[in-house]
Amino acid sequence: MKNVLFFTLLTLALTVSAQTDQRIYDIIDAVSAERIEKDITTLANFGTRHTLSDTVSQTRGIGAARRWIKAEFEKTSAACNDCLHVFYQKDLVKKGANQRIVKDVAVVNVLAIQKGTKYPNRYIIMSGDIDSRVSDPTNYTDDSPGANDNASGMAGTIEAARVLSKYKFENSIIYMGLSGEEQGLFGGGGVAGYAKEQGWEVIGIFNNDMIGNITGVDGITSSIDFRIFSEPVPPTETEKERKARRFYGGEVDGISRQLARYVHKTTQTYMPEMNPMMIYRLDRFGRGGHHRPFNDAGFPGIRIMEAHENYTQQHQDIRVEDGIAYGDVLEHVNFEYAAKLTAVNAISLASIAWAPPAPKEVKIGGIVEPSAKFQWSKVNGAKGYKIYWRDTTSPTWDHSRYVGDVTEFTLDGIVIDNYFFGVSAIGADGFESPVVFPNAIFR
Repeated sequence: MKNVLFFTLLTLALTVSAQTDQRIYDIIDAVSAERIEKDITTLANFGTRHTLSDTVSQTRGIGAARRWIKAEFEKTSAACNDCLHVFYQKDLVKKGANQRIVKDVAVVNVLAIQKGTKYPNRYIIMSGDIDSRVSDPTNYTDDSPGANDNASGMAGTIEAARVLSKYKFENSIIYMGLSGEEQGLFGGGGVAGYAKEQGWEVIGIFNNDMIGNITGVDGITSSIDFRIFSEPVPPTETEKERKARRFYGGEVDGISRQLARYVHKTTQTYMPEMNPMMIYRLDRFGRGGHHRPFNDAGFPGIRIMEAHENYTQQHQDIRVEDGIAYGDVLEHVNFEYAAKLTAVNAISLASIAWAPPAPKEVKIGGIVEPSAKFQWSKVNGAKGYKIYWRDTTSPTWDHSRYVGDVTEFTLDGIVIDNYFFGVSAIGADGFESPVVFPNAIFR
C-alpha cells in the first residue's frame, strides 16, 4: 500500500513538474492559418464595420458582420452537438454619450459560451473587436476594412472556438465579438456589466486587438514577438489594501498581472519559439482597449497583441500620400503570425479551463524569522498546491516548490524580506490556476 501511495505521489509530482500535456500540442497544431485568412478576408469585405454603420444590408456594415460572426459560432456549435450557447448582448447608447456617438446606436456584442463541466459559473474569456474605423472616428460610411484592426483578433477568436469546442473543460470559456471599441469601449463595458448582473465569476479576459502585423514603423520585422499588457493592481482596490501594499509589497502583483504571467509561462512552456513580452502598463501609452472595462469592474484582464505596430495602417483613410500607402487592408496582414497568437490564446484558455480554481485566501508569515510561512484556503478539485517565489525585481515567477495536498507550509531558509511569493492550485492532470499573491498576514 505504501509503495502504491509513493508511486501515485511521484507520478503527480512529475506531472506537475513537467507541466506538459499532449492535448495542448494538439491544440497548437489544430489552429489553421488558412481558416483565419478566410475569416479576415470575409470581415474586411464587409466594407466598413463602424459601430454606427449600416445594420440592414446583408453585405455591408456592422449588422452584416455581426450576423456572420454569430452564424460562424453557430456552425461551430452544431459541429459539437450544440456545445456553445450563442447569443447577442446589447445596450442602447444615446447620441452625445461622447463626441464619437453622433446618433443613437445599439451596441451589439456576440457571445458564444462553452459551459464547464465542474465549475460552470467560472468563465475565462477571449475577445476580438467587430468594429473598424477610418481617420475620422465619426465617419461611418466610407470604406474601413479593418483587416488587422481588428478583423485579425475577431478571426482568431472564431478560430479558437472551432479548435477548443472539440474538448470538454471543467471551467466555462466564452468566445466574444465586441462592438463599440473605437467609439469608447462600449461593448466591453456592456458585457462587463452583464457579467456582474449574472453573477459570473470571471477568471479573466484575453483581449485580442491587432494580432496580424509583423513589420512596425520602427523598421523591425518579427513573427515571434508579441506583447502582453496588464495593469499592476486593480482600480477597485480599497484604501486599506493600498496602505497594506506599502508595508507588504505587491505593487506589480495584481490579478491582471498574474494573468499576464500565466500566459507568459504557458507560451514559454509549449511554444518556446515565441517571445512573449510582458508590458507593465494597462495598455499602450495614452490608448485603450476592451480589457479595460473588465478591469474597471474588478475582473482580471489583459491585452494580447503584436509587438511591432504600423501606424500608417491604423485608423487611416485608404489613400497614397507622399509615396506611403495608408489604410488597414488585407495585404498588410500576416496570417501565419495571426495563427500563432491565436494558438497562444487557445492553449492559455485551455490550461486555465482545465485547472481548478485558485485559492481565495493566501496568508503569509515569517516576519523576523529565517523561514517563510504560508496558509491558504482549500480548493475543491485541487490535488495539490505549488508555492512560487521570485526576486523582488524579477517580472516572472522563477522558483517554485510543489508541496502536495496541504493547506499550510513553511519554506525553511527562505527569508521573507528578500522575495515575493504566491500560491497556485494544481489539478489531477497537472494544470494549475493562476498564482495568488498573499492577501492576508499571519504571525
